[in-house]
This record gives sequence, structure tokens and C-alpha cells, in this order.
Amino acid sequence: MTGFADLGLDLALLKGIEAAGYHNPSPIQEKAIPIVLGGKDVLGLAQTGTGKTAAFGLPLIQNLMALESEVQSRQVRSLILAPTRELVLQIAEALKGYAKGSNLRILSVVGGASINMQMKFLLKGADILVATPGRLMDLHERDALLLDEVNVLVLDEADQMLDLGFIHVLRHLSKILTAPRQTLLFSATMPAPIAKLSKDFQTQPVRIEVAPAGKTADKITQRVHYIGTQNRVDFLRNCLAEHMDGVSVVFARTKRGAEKLKNVLVEAGFAATSVHGNKSQAQRDKAIADFKSGAAKILVATDVAARGIDISGVSHVYNYDLPEVPEIYVHRIGRTARAGAEGEAVSFCRPVDMHLLAEIEKLLGMAIPIASGERPTAEDIKKYGAKPVRSASNFRSGSGRGGQRQSASGKAGRSAAGTGRAGASQRSSKKEDWNPLEVEGQKKKRRPKKSANETEQGTGFVERSTPSNKGRQVKKSAKRSAARRKVAAKRKVRPT
Repeated sequence: MTGFADLGLDLALLKGIEAAGYHNPSPIQEKAIPIVLGGKDVLGLAQTGTGKTAAFGLPLIQNLMALESEVQSRQVRSLILAPTRELVLQIAEALKGYAKGSNLRILSVVGGASINMQMKFLLKGADILVATPGRLMDLHERDALLLDEVNVLVLDEADQMLDLGFIHVLRHLSKILTAPRQTLLFSATMPAPIAKLSKDFQTQPVRIEVAPAGKTADKITQRVHYIGTQNRVDFLRNCLAEHMDGVSVVFARTKRGAEKLKNVLVEAGFAATSVHGNKSQAQRDKAIADFKSGAAKILVATDVAARGIDISGVSHVYNYDLPEVPEIYVHRIGRTARAGAEGEAVSFCRPVDMHLLAEIEKLLGMAIPIASGERPTAEDIKKYGAKPVRSASNFRSGSGRGGQRQSASGKAGRSAAGTGRAGASQRSSKKEDWNPLEVEGQKKKRRPKKSANETEQGTGFVERSTPSNKGRQVKKSAKRSAARRKVAAKRKVRPT
């Protein structure tokens, strides 16, 4: 099959697809669309940016267009759940484009927007309702919608919904929705809870897997800078200045850190905006709109934007802070190289972050090629209190795109690195199996909330070369001396 016309889609939909700029279906679309049209349940596993929205959206719209009856008041015919506001709005926008010219009512409901206005729109019902789980249950508790006639349920980015703690909402929802219904579950990864979720919601689903878990898009060039004790902000500014014509997404770990970093970039003359959980929905929508229109060339974001931002033309993704969950790295860098384009993913790694990088490389099954700097030594890691890391010597950090894995000589290493946590206890304790960076017998230290070698001044970040308590001790000593002088002065003026 080389075109959408071969997948059994109607002519009206083919016009909408052509207007959207699509020419040939992606692998997940090619496999999923005929099965969804046939009414079967689907468990789809595909990396981010592969076109999952069209894979379930196109056949869903076609089946609804074939219905003759109109949707009733407060009735929901098809329900699509997604974990974040941005992803919900993006899905709804895409579906409205596919269904242009039809009479289908496609609505979206998210938190942070007026629930009264959403209740008003739902009075006329919805052929397709795209929602975040929390807001959906809020509306259901207010009797603003009827879910007993939902014929199709779609769970998009199901693994992230579980990560965000929506499992209880989904279990409650499974009791509300009536059977039989068609359930489509799409996810980028397949942890055990997703398999259990599939059993709870689906009946003999057809499993479609177009990319293994942890696999990144082939056209993403990945690089890592070992920056040591350099100032990350200055380093980022230099990287951005080298690609002034590019469109970049910069990921920070915290909401406060993302906002501060955005302010620093704006003060430096960059056209930057930010998206994070401390912003209202209106502010987040404006930031995304500015980024899409080109008014802002740089988007600083937390992992709320790791999924749900589908903007063509993103040339670079910068991991200013490495993610603490390795799977998130895959979703972050998936913001670039979308729809067959090329992109570059650049990560900054300090000695204190080495254990995070090691987990990412284990998930990818490869060592990320080095752009600059040197891999920290055992003394560096011990000095900065980082966790010990496993060896990456089983992988070749080649300079080619994506850093392809070794062929024959690296098979054993790849097998060991790919076993995950379950195989940790089976690893050999031989000396060659451990990274020389690892300090045997060293007790694991809890990673502090704030970096040990970073402090904040105004709206910027200043990194200290070595974490030390010397300054703190000097301040305490000065306070004690001042207190003694006050006591001595009081004794002198005390009347005899």
C-alpha cells in the first residue's frame, strides 16, 4: 500500500488528508486504519511523531460519518482520552481538519478552562469528545455528559497517563462505560501496567508494533556535551547562537527553572517563550501559538511538552536538564525530526548527571556520540556525589547519525544492557562488567532537590566549580562574632 486510497477511506476523507499535506501513510497508519475500520480493538505501540492521531482518527471519523442519526443532548458517541491539555487540543484540531465539511461535532475539554462553558457546549452532545481524564470525571460528576452510549474509546499516550497517576480514573471509567465497545489503546512504551490496562479495557486486541520501546526516529542526530563545571546557561546561549535560524525546544526539569531560563534567554536577545504547569491554559496556548507562528524561535518547557507538541520544523531539541525517567528522553527528542524531517538532539551532562545518562543509554542500547568534553572520571563522580553508573563500553559511541550499535562484538553487551531492572540481579560481579567510574562499596546518596554545584542569582544560574560548605561556615562564624560583640557592648553600658 503506497497511498491512503488503498486503506479503504472515503473520498471525502481523502480530500481532508490531502489538504493536511499528507501523501503516504506512515507504518502505524498503514497497519491500524484497516483494522479500526473493521471494528476490532487495537493495541498500538509506536514511537512519538509517527502519526498515531491519524491512525485512529481517520477511521473513527469515517465510521461516524456513516451514521444517519444525529447525536442527542449530552450524548458522547466516541471518547478520546489524552494525558495533557496540549495533546488534547492538538488531537481535536487535527480531527476537525480531517472532518472538515462534515456535520460531526468534535469537542475538547481540559482543565484550566471554564467548566461552565464546557457544560454549555456539551448540551448539544458530541460525536467525538477529546478530554483529559480529570476534567472528564469532573463533568461526569456534574451530569454534564452521558457516557453510557460511548461506542469507541481511545486511550492515547496511555503510558504517560499511568505515569501522571490517572490509573484510578481509568479504572473507575471502565465501570462507567458500557460494553460492547471498540477500544483503541496507543502507547509509545509497553510496561506491565499497560498490558494489564489492555486486559481491563480490550477484548482480543490486535497488537500493532512498528518500533521497539526506546527506539528513536532514524533521522534524529543525537549528541552529548560533557560540560563539567562550565556554566550551562552560557553553553546553551552559545549553542543557540550557532543556529539562529533554527527552531528549538529546550527542556528543563522544573517549572521554576524553565521560567528563569526563558527570562535569561530573552534578556540575552533570543526570541523565547515557555510552557510549564505554573502557567494558565491561556498563557500556555499563547506560548504554543507564538512558537508555531515563528514569533518565538525557542520554546523552554518542562516535560509537560515532551508529548503533545506537534510542530513541524523543530530543528533542535536541547536537554538542558537530563530527564530522571529515561523513557521521557525518547519523547523529548521526538519533538524534532517529525513527518520524515531531520533534526538534532543535544544533551548537556555534568558529572552529577552521569547516572541519568547511563540509564538513557541503556534504554537506547547505544552510547550517545560525544560532541565535546570528556566523560567524567571516577574522581569527578565521587567528588560531586553522583550515583555510580554501569559501563557503556559495550556500545560504540560512533560519530554517525544515531550512533549505530556494534555488530558482532557487541552482542553480549547489548543483551546485558537490554535486560533492564529485572536482569540486574543476574549480572556478573566480575570486575570487567563494571564501569571503572563505579566506586565499590560506596553508599548510595540521595540526590538533593537542588544541584550541589549550582546556585541562583537574580534570574540567572551560576554554577560553582566545587560544592563546599566553607562559605556557609564563614557566615555562621561571622554571626557568632557579631552576637558576642552585642553582648559585650550591653555589659559595658549596664549601670553599676
